[in-house]
Amino acid sequence: MTPTIQRLAWLIGLPFFLCFLSPSVFAHGVDANTERFLLVNQGVAVGLFLYIGAKHMVTGYDHLLFLIGVIFFLFRTRDVLIYVSLFTLGHSLTLLFGVLNNMAVNPFLIDAIIGLSIVYKGFDNLGGFRRLFGFQPNTKIAVMVFGLFHGFGLATKLQDFSLPQAALWKNLLAFNVGVELGQFVALLFILIALDFWRRHKSFYTFSTATNTLLMTGGLILFGYQITGYLING
Repeated sequence: MTPTIQRLAWLIGLPFFLCFLSPSVFAHGVDANTERFLLVNQGVAVGLFLYIGAKHMVTGYDHLLFLIGVIFFLFRTRDVLIYVSLFTLGHSLTLLFGVLNNMAVNPFLIDAIIGLSIVYKGFDNLGGFRRLFGFQPNTKIAVMVFGLFHGFGLATKLQDFSLPQAALWKNLLAFNVGVELGQFVALLFILIALDFWRRHKSFYTFSTATNTLLMTGGLILFGYQITGYLING
């Protein structure tokens, strides 16, 4: 393997390492500085909520792993835009609806489902449904449905901070825009890396191993969350 391909492999594999190294692996993580801000904020803070939203997506290994699976075999820009838009729609709907209507679920269970969404996409990329079950689920519907769960995960965590109701929708909207900006930046780097990798034979040589690793990461995340639920639930 050439040094260039090795560097690319590290770039693509970085979210997997973040999954293992993150101190917040048992739930949707919010760092200490962000937590302090959310607890003391009493007014409209569009800029800061934009930043927090973008930071969450860029460092959100669960979202990144799922998105890597979604776009792994998408070669046309139009297809990437369609699938990412469906994920964004689902993510945004439940994030806003969940917080504004005070709808929360157990964070360990919702994150376990998010782990399974990663497993699903890796399995789908490997053609597992056709090979084992003889059918292919509608991938567009699946991506949007899992987007709903990803949004609920964060909505549940945000409600732990008892955000002030005054101008709440403005801060949430800013946060959501920040999430999508962060997603755009992360996807840009991932797409650049994938586009370069696809020009080499190693992309197809290691595509099965990569998606198997994706499923493994999702299963590990699922196991962590179920363990957290059994211990703390």
